[in-house]
Amino acid sequence: MDPLSAISEELAEIDGQITDIFRALSNGFQKLEKIKDSNRQSRQLEELTDKMRDCKRLIKEFDREVKNIERVNDPDTSRMLNEKKQTMIKELNSYVALKKQYASNLENKKIDLFDGPAEEYGEQNVLLASSMTNQQLIDNGNQMMDETDQAIERSKKVVHETINVGTETAAALKAQTEQMSRIVNELDSIHFSIKKATKLVKEIGRQVATDRCIMGLLVLVVIGVIAIIIVKSIEENERENGSEDEIEREDKRGGWEGEITKV
Repeated sequence: MDPLSAISEELAEIDGQITDIFRALSNGFQKLEKIKDSNRQSRQLEELTDKMRDCKRLIKEFDREVKNIERVNDPDTSRMLNEKKQTMIKELNSYVALKKQYASNLENKKIDLFDGPAEEYGEQNVLLASSMTNQQLIDNGNQMMDETDQAIERSKKVVHETINVGTETAAALKAQTEQMSRIVNELDSIHFSIKKATKLVKEIGRQVATDRCIMGLLVLVVIGVIAIIIVKSIEENERENGSEDEIEREDKRGGWEGEITKV
């Protein structure tokens, strides 16, 4: 039997869910090593990241439940539960580090944009240069330098705009991440509160059922008392009626004997 079940069924249920997620993460990273396509690797990492978020939420829920029952547990049990929580956190952190490593490897796979048919254009430039005069070569060189300078300026502008857009995007993503984190924490709190409310409703239902049983017993006792009172009253009435009949019979017997004496 799971030792957590003896402490709390809710703790045992959470521990089982976390164990299932850790098993899924282990299998997922083993599968990720065999995937060669970058897009499939990215999708696999996203799925694993979602599972790690679920695991983090469950660990928080486990910690809340441990704190709720801490006052009724002995020191050894509290220490065991805290060690269990720390083990979960360490295992989750190991998967987080592994995920970061794979994400970094994916980012380092960049496409070389400078590969191209450079030799072909070089041969063409040599053929054109052989048919030009010195002045034409100088003018052509100056024109190419001007074009190169203009291209460099345009590239600088593009780079500057890209940096600005990247900075704004990073700030927006950071704000959205913080907002999502707050929302996740609120959802965790709401989920935990709903579970507690459900548990409380069940306890109230059991208490109401017990109160109904007690009320039913009280009603039966009252009915029994009333029945006893009614029976006693009937018996008293019968005794009184019996006494009156005996008196009447005695009166009649006395009257008949008196008449005989008189004769």
